[in-house]
Amino acid sequence: MKFVKSIADFSTQDNQVRLPSVLFQPMAADDVARALARVAMGPPANGFVEIGGPDQGRLDEMARRELAALKDPRQVIADPQAYYYAIAVSEKTLIPGKGAQLGQTHFEEWLGQEAKQPSTPRKDVAAA
Repeated sequence: MKFVKSIADFSTQDNQVRLPSVLFQPMAADDVARALARVAMGPPANGFVEIGGPDQGRLDEMARRELAALKDPRQVIADPQAYYYAIAVSEKTLIPGKGAQLGQTHFEEWLGQEAKQPSTPRKDVAAA
């Protein structure tokens, strides 16, 4: 889920983060590693294995909450014309399908851990 801030960083212009308000299901890095290990050690999948976090929400709202937890002053704006890493996305592009392997770390739990860690200030954002 650390990449939620990276998404915000990529989508920032003039201290505003413009993101589409589409469904999003981030997965903690430790959960991703466990899922990859299960797939690598398991029988051949003969196709795709979808993974995702246990919680689904709106991309703009999750980014807003993470930046607030990090005391990042940027404003997150839900913009239906905004892109996700320069790619147009639909309502369900960023969520896994049925039968996906879901991680165990909930967004709230991860957000609490993230807020406790010292943050690295952005170079292009003035301190509040």
